[in-house]
Amino acid sequence: MTDFLMPALGADMEAGMLVEWLVKPGDRIKRGDIVAVVETQKGAIEVETFAEGIVSELVVPIGTKVPVGSLLARIGEAAGEEPPAPHPIAAVLPPPIAPITSPVLPTGAAPIAAVHRAKVSPAARGRATELGIDATTLSGTGVEGAVTVADVETAARTIAVPAAAPARRKALDAAEMRKAIAAAMGRSKREIPHYYLTHTVELGASLSWLEAANAAQPVPKRLILAVLLLKAAALALRDVPQLNGTFVNGAFCPGEGIHIGWAISLRGGGLVAPAVLETDKRSLSELMSEMRGLVQRARAGGLRSSELASPTVTVTSLGERGAEAVMGIIYPPQVALIGFGMVVTRPWVVGSRIEPRPVVTVSLAADHRASDGHTGALLLNAIEQLLQNPEKL
Repeated sequence: MTDFLMPALGADMEAGMLVEWLVKPGDRIKRGDIVAVVETQKGAIEVETFAEGIVSELVVPIGTKVPVGSLLARIGEAAGEEPPAPHPIAAVLPPPIAPITSPVLPTGAAPIAAVHRAKVSPAARGRATELGIDATTLSGTGVEGAVTVADVETAARTIAVPAAAPARRKALDAAEMRKAIAAAMGRSKREIPHYYLTHTVELGASLSWLEAANAAQPVPKRLILAVLLLKAAALALRDVPQLNGTFVNGAFCPGEGIHIGWAISLRGGGLVAPAVLETDKRSLSELMSEMRGLVQRARAGGLRSSELASPTVTVTSLGERGAEAVMGIIYPPQVALIGFGMVVTRPWVVGSRIEPRPVVTVSLAADHRASDGHTGALLLNAIEQLLQNPEKL
């Protein structure tokens, strides 16, 4: 039997409200399946499971707010099956993060009845939304009892539909998110002895390479400079792994893989930094697609728990906002934050001449408990070498 607990989705999360179960007792689940939706100060998060087996019990009713680490459900092993091996992503998740405070919240410990959730085809789900019908409550006539478009339309003719169905997920509360960010950053500045380094990097080679690469691509597949910056940071962390990981229980824990949290500004205020998993192993085109997807899902409230729980370092780029440099605050329990500013034209010495060249300021905020300035300088130098040799990205 495996306990499925409320995950810690960052240092700024104390509790979450269960707003939807996507499974019911008796359902077989596998690693990576989305089993629930949890409402946090960052919005609605789709929660994945890293266990395999049969859902035996849903412990927390919908609408219950519970602290991080609370029991949500129990998952049993199917008859005759061996216990599952740990999922690869599970290895990258940091140890549970101590919440900033410990509020007493209801645990919802009483078991709840089985939740009926029918299989619904995508077309039927869309039609049900148009008609204001909850398709998951219908009996399906499709394969394995799936609800079809015909089932939805039949239901529309035979049942009364309420004038306005309540929204399943509430809109992002910018004020609540701001409180969460303030609490996490306050904790960071209190507990983490920051040191800061900056370095100016000449970008002529990267911009020329980028222009040539994009010339042969249709507009939807073209790359932006941020992709090169992200990949350069990831590859540099291979050479300087002391800055890729977390500081937990008084010791540095190296990251099992390089999973960069990409800082995304949300409309209406606030930000999140979901992880691009295995950043160093992705091609530039894959990173471009992943970054687009993260931005869209972050702003629509569709991020997954693994994306918020697994970053081993954070990268932020404020160049598009007109900032020439950024001096960031480390997101605990990470030990570093890499920042990129705006590309500007500056006088640059080339041989015996002074020429106008495009440059960017790269900054590093790092935890002095895990590294020192020498290590940080090595990282900035590694990033510079990669950006001046973009063919290596």
